[in-house]
Amino acid sequence: MKEIVFIGTGGSVATVERDNTSFLLLSEDTAALVDCPGSVIQKLKKVAVEPSSVHSIIVTHIHPDHIYGLPSLVHSLMQEDCVIEILGSEPSMNFCRDLLDLFNLRSEKVKCHVNFVPAVEGEKYRLSPSLNCVFYKVPHSPSSMAVGFCDSENKMELLYSGDTPRFPQLLERNVDCLIHDCSAPSRIFEQYPSLFAMHTDSLTLGELAHEAGIKHLLPCHFFGEVQFSMAEIEREIRKNFRGKLTIPEDFSRVPLQK
Repeated sequence: MKEIVFIGTGGSVATVERDNTSFLLLSEDTAALVDCPGSVIQKLKKVAVEPSSVHSIIVTHIHPDHIYGLPSLVHSLMQEDCVIEILGSEPSMNFCRDLLDLFNLRSEKVKCHVNFVPAVEGEKYRLSPSLNCVFYKVPHSPSSMAVGFCDSENKMELLYSGDTPRFPQLLERNVDCLIHDCSAPSRIFEQYPSLFAMHTDSLTLGELAHEAGIKHLLPCHFFGEVQFSMAEIEREIRKNFRGKLTIPEDFSRVPLQK
């Protein structure tokens, strides 16, 4: 793996600066898209990635802000003779299949062919000769899965939590780089305690990353419906975490170093 390209870093409610969380993982021989909210084609073009070069889509769960762009993506590629593998939990795959069928996007006239791969927890899936992935169930919704990305030697280089609350079991992996739900500062969670069962606040994320020995932390999925600053997010994470911290913006590119 050589680079992460964030095409969205926000939560379910987009803002002027941040759209729904989604990112590209670029390796030597493929481009994998993680989650598929709206306007994906335009965003790919903005980061100079040819849409037909995306051979894999990871769907972490079936909430709208993670899958509503899928029909538009396939529709835009309907004249392209290409194959896309979509991977995720079995409920996610069933939902995505029904969503495409709703728009008749698996008919013979659609040249872009979609394969659905229901993921089994703990099994590795080959995305390309240089890139594998493995899925882990996480609490958030019944369809939710986190995903780890491994090199050709099966060393995990990157772990993405998807939307998830505090779940230290997920971080019991030998991984240096972590992309994790960091929806808001702890004061917002204290104001709305039901959030603790669905997402992770910045104070908790700093604690988890410190305990897990994470070397490079990339928080994301920032709520757009409440007011806070990235400086507040950083201050809370830094109360416990001393490793490398990158707070990504939409369209930012983060190189992955061996």
